[in-house]
Parts: sequence; C-alpha cells; structure tokens
Amino acid sequence: MEKEVAQIFAAAGAIAIGAAAPSIAIAMIGSKGLEAIGRNPEAASKVQNSMILALAFSEAIAIYALVVALIVKFV
Repeated sequence: MEKEVAQIFAAAGAIAIGAAAPSIAIAMIGSKGLEAIGRNPEAASKVQNSMILALAFSEAIAIYALVVALIVKFV
C-alpha cells in the first residue's frame, strides 16, 4: 500500500471515529437535559446553561478529530 493511500485511510478513520463519539454524546446530553427540564421546569435555566456548556465541550472533541485528520493527511 502506498503512503498516500494509507494517509487517506488513516484520516478517514480518525474523522469517522472522532465525529461518531461526539454525536452520540450530544444526543445523550440533549435527551437527559430535556428529561431534567420535564421533571423540574423551574430549573430550566440552570439545566439549559449546563447543557449548552457540555454541548460545546463535546463539539470541541469533533474539532480536535478534524485537526488530527488534517495533520495525518497533509503531513
């Protein structure tokens, strides 16, 4: 296998795994946040703030995976 082909497969694997895990995490955060708001509507603002912060952190993991994939592909 040539070096370029191996780089493409490695980059594709990195971004596939790096995008799947945060998407599952975002779905779980959203479902649990809505469940918490449904159980206690008075705490909606506190839950929403925490949920948005957690979504931002899990989305950062996907961005890191994209950076790793680009480094693998072009370096």
